[in-house]
Parts: sequence; C-alpha cells; structure tokens
Amino acid sequence: MKRCLIAVLLTFSAACNPPGEPSKGAPAQASPEPRGSAAPAASAQAAPAHAAPAAALKIGQPAPEFTLTDLDGKTVSLSDFKGKTVVLEWFNPGCPFVQKAHREGALKDMAARSTDKGIVWLAINSSAAGKQGHGKETNVKAAAEFGMKHPILLDESGVTGKAYGATRTPHMYVIDPKGILIYAGAIDSTRGGEPEKDEKVTNYVEVALTELEAGKPVSTPETESYGCGVKY
Repeated sequence: MKRCLIAVLLTFSAACNPPGEPSKGAPAQASPEPRGSAAPAASAQAAPAHAAPAAALKIGQPAPEFTLTDLDGKTVSLSDFKGKTVVLEWFNPGCPFVQKAHREGALKDMAARSTDKGIVWLAINSSAAGKQGHGKETNVKAAAEFGMKHPILLDESGVTGKAYGATRTPHMYVIDPKGILIYAGAIDSTRGGEPEKDEKVTNYVEVALTELEAGKPVSTPETESYGCGVKY
C-alpha cells in the first residue's frame, strides 16, 4: 500500500512541474553563489539557464562559425578575424553580474586593453525577444553606460549561444588565431563577489591570453562560469 501511495505522489509531482524543471522532490542544480556583501542580490541570480543544451564544444576544437548583426546593423562573422585572437563575452545588460563586472569588475576596461594589443573582443547577447536584456535600444544604452567600444552582436535566435554551450552571462571564450577554442568559462575567480582581504584574484581570461601570446599551453583551459542564466 505504501509503495502504491508513493508512486501516485511521484506521478502527481511530475505532472505539476513544467517540462524541463525538476520535481519538488528532486534536488535542483544551484546557481553558483557570489561571495562578499557587494555581490549582486540573490534574487538576481538566474536559475539554471534554460534551453541551452549541454555543450558539445570541447577545448581544442574549432570554434563554431557565426554571422550576427551588431548594433549598427553591420553583419559580423567569426571568419572575418581569421588569424587573430578572439574573445567572446556573453552579454546581458540587465544581469547584475554583468553590470558589476562592467562597472567595477574585471570587464571594466579589459576589452579596451586587449583590443589595444590587436585582440578582437566581441560581446554576444542571446536574449530572446521579450526577455531581459533584449533589444537594440537597451544594448545601445548599456554600451554607452559601460563605455563599451567593442561590438555587441545580437543573437536573438540563440543559435550561436547554443552552438557554444553558453549558459551564463558573462560566459567567456578565447579562440586562438587558428580558430581553436582554448578557454571557456568564468572571467575570473571572484564568482561575482568581493574578494576576501589579501585574496589573490585570478583573471582566467587574462591568464589564457598571456600564455597564448607567450606560446605556452593554457594552464586553466576551462572553469565553471557564473552569473545569470542566458535568456534564450
């Protein structure tokens, strides 16, 4: 009798949960927790990104080609930058993690410093219509506020984001001049929070770029990204 009752309850629980969401009895995958009092509010931490398949893209594989439109209506393709190092930054101006990173964190001036060295830096916004961060005007305003000089590319269909397995904003990728993915993951080790006193912060993207320039293999080619779920 007890087994029958449990089976009925499990069936009812599964039916009440929308497709793709865990049942109330199953543990949900937690979002990475930011550290420190200055971290974005907990309510802003996105639930795990929906609709993004498990990334099939592996470190050492060719980066998927894409053609997207920037805020000026110009088409931009990855192949336009053959022979150059490219950094991809998944972007959503409504995400508190993105806002903090651009206002006072690692993304505040890193793109400008990198492009001065000949590195190509592209922000990609995969927010779908009606979702947080979507729309040309929203992104034009954010680019001005954050002082972003590099292109913001609109991926409303989410095709490019899903091809890369992007699940968070910011989610970072480094592609070498041969078009090979050499780094994927978080921008740095802060997880969006304030570092502890005397804590050494590792900027994973900066390390990857430095090692690439020196002809060395990337010592940390992959990390867990943190931030808001991409709004596919």
